[in-house]
Amino acid sequence: MSAVDQNSQDSTAFISTEKHDYPELRDAVKRICADYPSEYWRKLDDTSSYPTEFVKALTDAGFLGALIPEEYGGSGMNLRAAAVILEEINASGCVASPAHAQMYIMGTLLRHGSEAQKQKYLPKIASGELRLQAFGVTEPSTGSDTTKLKTRAERRGDVYVVNGQKVWTSRALYSDLMLLLVRTTPIEQCKKKTDGLSTLLVDLREAKGKGLDIRPIDAMINHNTTEIFIENLEVPVENLIGEEGKGFKYILDGMNAERILVAQECIGDGRWLLKKAVEYANDRVVFGRSIGQNQGIQFPLARAYMELEAAELMSRKAAAMFEKGLPCGEEANMAKLMASEATWKAAEGAMLVHGGFGFAKEYGIERKWREARIYQTAPISTNMILSYIGEHVLGMARSY
Repeated sequence: MSAVDQNSQDSTAFISTEKHDYPELRDAVKRICADYPSEYWRKLDDTSSYPTEFVKALTDAGFLGALIPEEYGGSGMNLRAAAVILEEINASGCVASPAHAQMYIMGTLLRHGSEAQKQKYLPKIASGELRLQAFGVTEPSTGSDTTKLKTRAERRGDVYVVNGQKVWTSRALYSDLMLLLVRTTPIEQCKKKTDGLSTLLVDLREAKGKGLDIRPIDAMINHNTTEIFIENLEVPVENLIGEEGKGFKYILDGMNAERILVAQECIGDGRWLLKKAVEYANDRVVFGRSIGQNQGIQFPLARAYMELEAAELMSRKAAAMFEKGLPCGEEANMAKLMASEATWKAAEGAMLVHGGFGFAKEYGIERKWREARIYQTAPISTNMILSYIGEHVLGMARSY
């Protein structure tokens, strides 16, 4: 029997745990995900609800505290292990996005917060007593031009008085805490436009109805995203993370980790979609032969597989560099872009293979197809990554 024939005996060998790193961790995640089948996610979509039970199960298992050091009650894992958790969640057919921010948002607090802040919040975040899932950065009129944001925080004694608006702030209605980027010094008074931005930790339990209003956005995917209106909200000065005016640097510091984690999460979606597509292609018989024999079906799936594998290699490289404290902006951005495009090809391939059944909710393809599209827009768009590579890696003039 040829090698090709041997490999063809298991049409889903490419997603087997044994092929990948951290097999025991992957198995543990899959065991939890097995309790949350496609029907669970369909019902949540129908009502735009939050997967409270699923998030609690991940928290109780210590997965959402993966990157919190053990001295603060977390699991103390490295970035690659955390990325594997998110990948396996999505590769199991579940959705990591309602919980993934808990992993990377706390990095700003961990790396730049005071010891008192870390002792106060990190153990409770690790245990699930507190949720830090909301990240208030994007605004309606400034979008990706973060340095021009208009949300203003003025210090008055021992509080900051905050006014402004945020949009696309996911999970704010289901979070206890929110990391909020504000301008504390008007941009015209700053030497550099990146100066004068500060990071505040807002206790949403106290803020709601006292200067902060959260309104859901009805969107294509169930990420529980919102817009936030802030009027004369008082935030204690003790909730300032790091130094005043250095917030932009703190936010950037966590973006490489975010992009690496999201890239691997994206790859998980790609693996699920590809697995479903291959299974269906082998089982579906039309005109007396499986449709997987047709090159028009087979070749797009083969290409998606290869691109997913390449994206994972870049993601692994970026994670290794991050763990060593090396500059990894280039690698993190490339991993995110490559993963988003490979996963979209897997999504399109799965829709192609399933034909009309791809649009039937019971198959789950249309749900994952919708999920896969977001990665080309968030948390950073494809064009912003291309601009970054063109300017900062290739040395060309800034394109915007």
